[in-house]
Amino acid sequence: MTAIAFAGSGWVTAIHGLAAAGVRDLRVVHVASRSPRAARRRASQVGAVACTYADLPGGAEAVVVATPPAQHLVEARRAVEGGAGVLVEAPLAATLADADELVNLAEDGGLVAYGENLVHAPAVAEAVRAVRRLGTLTFLEVRLAQGQPDRRGHLRPQWGGGVLFDLGVHAVALAMLLAAPARVVEVEARLDTPEGLEVDDDARLTLTFDSGLRAQVRATWRAAAPAWDAQAASADGAARLDLVPEPAVELNGAPIRLPDAPDDLSSPQLYYLGYTPQLAALAADVAANRAPRTSAALGRTVLDVVCAAYVAAGRGRPEPLPFAGPRDRTPHQLWQDAVEEAARAAGDGTDAEDAERDGIDHG
Repeated sequence: MTAIAFAGSGWVTAIHGLAAAGVRDLRVVHVASRSPRAARRRASQVGAVACTYADLPGGAEAVVVATPPAQHLVEARRAVEGGAGVLVEAPLAATLADADELVNLAEDGGLVAYGENLVHAPAVAEAVRAVRRLGTLTFLEVRLAQGQPDRRGHLRPQWGGGVLFDLGVHAVALAMLLAAPARVVEVEARLDTPEGLEVDDDARLTLTFDSGLRAQVRATWRAAAPAWDAQAASADGAARLDLVPEPAVELNGAPIRLPDAPDDLSSPQLYYLGYTPQLAALAADVAANRAPRTSAALGRTVLDVVCAAYVAAGRGRPEPLPFAGPRDRTPHQLWQDAVEEAARAAGDGTDAEDAERDGIDHG
């Protein structure tokens, strides 16, 4: 039996709690939160004991760090120093400086997994195999679309960014998985935000890979109904992946059979979106004391692309990768800095308001 704890009691821990119930020999023993009431509520749902952050890991062998991103490093370090492994929710951190420290924590012997559940999704695995059969890609498009979250913290600059930082990290990771072994060398971006919201709610990226592929990636909170999908093509064929609302993979128009989800789950999407396989992998990694497949280094690479995209949107021009900008600023701060920089660089009568419209399109 592997004992895990939750650092945080937000909505994603509800998903992890349901997923944990579907993983054999795994149990949640503690839930910590800055709100004792929230900790008690989530703990009662998963059959655990509520506690404070200072009590962690509290005997747990692994801790799922699901706090706001700015707290990820603190809670991951607390868990590792307490002898536990960690699964750090996406995005990995609020700044690249914190991401560097998490990678260092892993390199110093800590078990630090990055919470990109789509890496463990069966449909994604089948899609990756299908794309490999296509040969050199000439087209790749990834779209993750859904409505605006009702979680107020995610809609504030203090979270670190908007839809690109929140939902977009999964879209970027998926594009990287499908295009591998090619690597991203440049990003272009357009970020939009509606009146009354300070963070971006619609992001359109062009990722240029060292293979010459220019992939289109979109993350948006403007959809009436959720739709997560991807399409890839080469001179020899095409593949399609659907994750939401229903998982499906096609190669040259022919459907690929996906494995059946376990019938004891509260929802098959816990399996098809990779949540139960992710926790099963965490338990296996802890038991074997081995490095996780989804490493902190992966999370840092994704955040590197995202930070560069925010700067590219603010400056209105492509940004090369790896990102060479400040590592102590959140993506949202980098965006605002870039907009102000563009206004200063104009120097020909273009005022800050005009520059802001170039980098932040309200609509």
